[in-house]
Amino acid sequence: MEAILEATSRDTFGKNEARRTRRDGKVPGILYGGDGGRATPIAVSPRALLKILHSESGLNTLISLKLAGAGDARVLVKDFQLDPVTHQMLHADFYRVAMDKVLQVTIPVTVHGEPKGVKQQGGVLEFIRREIEIECLPGDIPEHIEIDVSELMLHQGVRVRDVPIDPRWKPLTEADAMLVHIILPKAEEAPAAADVAAAATATPAEPEVLKKGKKEEEEEKKEDKKKEDKKK
Repeated sequence: MEAILEATSRDTFGKNEARRTRRDGKVPGILYGGDGGRATPIAVSPRALLKILHSESGLNTLISLKLAGAGDARVLVKDFQLDPVTHQMLHADFYRVAMDKVLQVTIPVTVHGEPKGVKQQGGVLEFIRREIEIECLPGDIPEHIEIDVSELMLHQGVRVRDVPIDPRWKPLTEADAMLVHIILPKAEEAPAAADVAAAATATPAEPEVLKKGKKEEEEEKKEDKKKEDKKK
């Protein structure tokens, strides 16, 4: 799905210019991939850009960038920066794409269905990879790649080679890479062997107390004997 984003050109690069752009309620950005590799400073609406980034296709959304005075350009968001405290958009980079040239993108993996290994065997579905890399034309970028896990039993999984291939794109992630599998729930860890051995060889506290009591008893007997000797 293609989104539309309006943009205006900025006068120059630099921090001061970027601050002025933010004060005007816009997000400073840079458009890469112009003629001769030229980069163009631009400004866009933060609300419109966030709406695109929060869509299902996110960073992989093909955007029709309508740059005032320069016509339309097909672009993708290359990178963006958020304020760590306020989470406001601080900056965004875009790059032009040629609609007839393949590009490499990272696509999220989603699952559907309840695995038999979970509902019948008490297993747990574990993700190993949540994304795979593919190559395709800009107009064929999928929002996500969905895999069916309903038939998975315990100790079974889905690898990249098991994913139904769409002729519009080609996977680049290695074919043997595991995406999801069904495992047994992790049991509580058993006590460490060293702890068990230490507990077995530990000297009980009670005998020590008894020894102390025996010593005190002997001292009392000596005192009683001294008293009897004095009486004599």
